[in-house]
Amino acid sequence: MNYLLDTHSVIWSIAQTELIPERTIKELRNPDNNVFVSAVNLWEISIKARLKKIDLGGIAVDDLIGLAAETGFQLIGLSPEEAITYGKLEEDSHFNPFDRMLIWQAIQRNLTMVSRDSEFEKFIPYGLKLLLK
Repeated sequence: MNYLLDTHSVIWSIAQTELIPERTIKELRNPDNNVFVSAVNLWEISIKARLKKIDLGGIAVDDLIGLAAETGFQLIGLSPEEAITYGKLEEDSHFNPFDRMLIWQAIQRNLTMVSRDSEFEKFIPYGLKLLLK
């Protein structure tokens, strides 16, 4: 299975694993699965950390790339095609641009999103596969 982490899932997987259900941890640690962290996650974390809107559990923002790699997560960028076609995401009631771009990446790359955000269920009819934590 190929998974894309929502931003809170990135933080919890690296800094606060006690917040992740055991079933989800097993999926993320399964060597047969690929787990991806997007540049969009890192951008959101950087902005929110600067504004003091998230707690990284004492981890420096600059250390997240290395820690994600050490955890076995694969880093992906945002492609120009994903950026230019983002407007095709039809669901219109969830407005967070970071969430929407991550959802679009998951749909476009055929990845299953790992999130606790129940709002993401709105995107299932548009092609999102979801592993709710």
